[in-house]
Amino acid sequence: MVFAASATVIALAGTLLSRVADRLADRTRLGEAIAGAVLLGATTSIPGTVTSVAAAANGNVDLAASNALGGIAAQTAFLAIADMAYRRANLEHAAASVANLTQATLLILLLAVPVVAIYTPDVTVLGIHPATFVLLFSYVAGLKMAGRDRDNPMWKPIMTAKTREDVPEDERDPRALWQLVALFLGLAAVIGAAGLAIAQSGIVIAEETGLGETIVGTLFTAVATSLPELVTTIAAVRAGALQLAVGGIIGGNVFDVLFLAAADVAYRDGSIYHAIDGGSVFWALVGLIMTGVLLLGLIRREEHGVANIGFESALLLAIYATAVAIMVL
Repeated sequence: MVFAASATVIALAGTLLSRVADRLADRTRLGEAIAGAVLLGATTSIPGTVTSVAAAANGNVDLAASNALGGIAAQTAFLAIADMAYRRANLEHAAASVANLTQATLLILLLAVPVVAIYTPDVTVLGIHPATFVLLFSYVAGLKMAGRDRDNPMWKPIMTAKTREDVPEDERDPRALWQLVALFLGLAAVIGAAGLAIAQSGIVIAEETGLGETIVGTLFTAVATSLPELVTTIAAVRAGALQLAVGGIIGGNVFDVLFLAAADVAYRDGSIYHAIDGGSVFWALVGLIMTGVLLLGLIRREEHGVANIGFESALLLAIYATAVAIMVL
């Protein structure tokens, strides 16, 4: 009951969050892609961050890792669902953005780091593996690069009748900037509290059902803590903020990799990368494959495809369903 109630709170707060983020993107002139990666990406990832950190601090390593890495696969599949909600064209065609391409490439890089770290010497600095510092440095550098690419792009996508350009809308919201920021932070706090409840109830579910931390982390906590991404993405698509929708998913996935960095700091028995099981590594590789497919879709920009969605959306759903079936069986 606690798990279900927390998931409901996350879904409701996430709907409001996308609207506020869209207004902040226009008011601050950040642009939808960057606002999606930073504002939505960071905030909608709060439940997952809290879940992984709390699980790692309690010694539940596999739950912490599978929640982070399983969430990436789930959220990427959510983008395909959002594509179905946008009927005019393939979402990746309409939401052309250099910043989103940069973020997707950064995500592939970050996902590879934990996989490589598993096969490095098990050494730590103050209990933290060097891979954690690499993740943090790469994220900051990649975010700066995405900002520069948006302001001074070396190439631009071809604009078609179905391409939705990111142009700030006329300001009609009577609230001051500080009020929007306060509302955004308030919603973020609510989502964070619900994420903590998800983490604690997920640990109990894993223990009481005997399903194991990896299964519960992948199919329960990862999906539940990813609900903000699903809700905010569909809400953004319906509001016409397409770059915000795609950027929010990719940005959220980037933050999900950083869950491992935060979990490594919280885990006090050594390197978390050397403590996770094969199931978590499996989901890291699935995330790499799905992100590669998404990046191909963002570059190809197919206008229409299977069931009016792009080839990448159909592939993403098929890959995720297959990965879940493999994990369960």
